[in-house]
Amino acid sequence: MEGMDGLDVVACERCPELCESRSRIVNGAGPADADLLFVGEAPGANEDEQGEPFVGRSGDVLDETLREVGLDRGDVRITNCVRCRPPDNRDPHVEERAHCRPYLEHEIDAVDPAVVVTLGKVPAEHLLERDVAVTGEAGEVYDVPIEGTPRRVLVSVHPAATLYDPSQKETFGSALETAAEFSDGESGQKRLGDF
Repeated sequence: MEGMDGLDVVACERCPELCESRSRIVNGAGPADADLLFVGEAPGANEDEQGEPFVGRSGDVLDETLREVGLDRGDVRITNCVRCRPPDNRDPHVEERAHCRPYLEHEIDAVDPAVVVTLGKVPAEHLLERDVAVTGEAGEVYDVPIEGTPRRVLVSVHPAATLYDPSQKETFGSALETAAEFSDGESGQKRLGDF
C-alpha cells in the first residue's frame, strides 16, 4: 500500500494539522500475526515522544491488566485509529480518522487477528460505524465487515477510564478476560470455521 512499508506508515501528509502537531508517525507494535489486535484512538504525548502506542499511564494499566488475564504485551498487537498525535490531545476529527482508515484496514487484514479490541469510544464507533455506549457494551463482541472481511470486534473501555473512575477497573478487566479467550497461540481468523 502506498505510504506503507509492511505494517508501518512511513510517509503521510493527509492531515495538515496532525502533521504539524506530530514529531513522528506512531505505528502499531507487537507481533504481525497476533490473535489480539488492540485499537486506540490516537497517540498522546508519551506515544509521540517514544514512537510506540500506549506507553504512558494508560499503557501501564493495559500491561497490568493483560498480565492479570494471562497475557503479555508481547503477545498482542496494539495500534491506533490515527497514527499522528492530535494537537492538545484532542480526539481525532472524523476526516482525520477517515484519512487514516485505509492504513488501519491494511493492518487488520495483514495481522488477521481472532478479535479486534477497541479501547474506548472513538475506535469502537470508528470500526462499528455507529454510536456506541462503551460502558454498557464493554465486553460485547460484534461480527462486522471490515474491508469486506467479517471480523470480530470486542468493545472495551479505554484503560485511562480506570484511572479517572476506579469502578471501571472491573469493566476493563472483564473485557480483557473475554479478549483472552480468543488467544490460543494460533494466529489469524482464517482458521475459524464458523466464518
